[in-house]
Amino acid sequence: MEKGEVIGLVGESGSGKTTFARMVVFLERPTAGEILVGGRTLPRRPSTHRLREHRREVQMIFQDPYSSLDPRNSVRYSVARPLRSFGLVPRSAEREAVEELLDQVGLVPAADFLRRYPHELSGGQRQRVGIARALAAQPNLILADEPTSMLDVSIRLTIMNLLLDLQRSRSLSLVFITHDLGAANYMSDRIAIMYAGRIQEIGPASEVMSKPKHPYTQLLHQAAPGPENERRQGAHFEAKGDPPDLTSLPPGCPFAPRCPFVQSRCQETLPDLRQVGAAHRVRCVLYD
Repeated sequence: MEKGEVIGLVGESGSGKTTFARMVVFLERPTAGEILVGGRTLPRRPSTHRLREHRREVQMIFQDPYSSLDPRNSVRYSVARPLRSFGLVPRSAEREAVEELLDQVGLVPAADFLRRYPHELSGGQRQRVGIARALAAQPNLILADEPTSMLDVSIRLTIMNLLLDLQRSRSLSLVFITHDLGAANYMSDRIAIMYAGRIQEIGPASEVMSKPKHPYTQLLHQAAPGPENERRQGAHFEAKGDPPDLTSLPPGCPFAPRCPFVQSRCQETLPDLRQVGAAHRVRCVLYD
């Protein structure tokens, strides 16, 4: 991804979205491949110093605001911890820096929240504290793992707009992980569709939404509610079977057992990502 870009990573539960994010922030160790951030490869076993550098540069906003904050720590402590750990501000300026971060995420007046604990906050307020904590490290890349799925519908759009405002004002790169195709379209420059741990389609958000290529992406479109659903997507079709066991994937395309357009060769080899537009690629033999 480019600096300052927003990529929406979309897929059903169990497709590997959160595992991907946890590998990028190195909460999980990858078993293969490479992780490159800013052109630098993160070693499979990084030194303590290299890992600290990486975690300052890459931060994560977790899905559950109720479990991602330590109930024993105040808001001030939680937000100040990255500032202190990475030595970003002197102790004398710490309170002012925390108040500024709380103000940026909409917790105002900030002074009223410093001594509060997580149980004294609403779900939306807790998620704002989580966002402030991620911003405190002054990262270049943030991975937001379904940051609105645990929140009331009434405040989801507010949090999404907050993330976009912060991303633009700070020129952040943002990976927005979600199972909601509509939310990904609202947030993203590009959308990547994941199934069974692999990217099946990736392209500009407008193209993926208006001209979905992969059968799985088309099924996601069908599942999205909307008054123009039928006209926008044409004839409906259904997937058969269940998602595969990720510990024992079938040969070939992992979606083949469920695909209504499956061909014999789909079950033999995994298709490559094929170019179907200037910046649009899809992993499907239908576009050979």
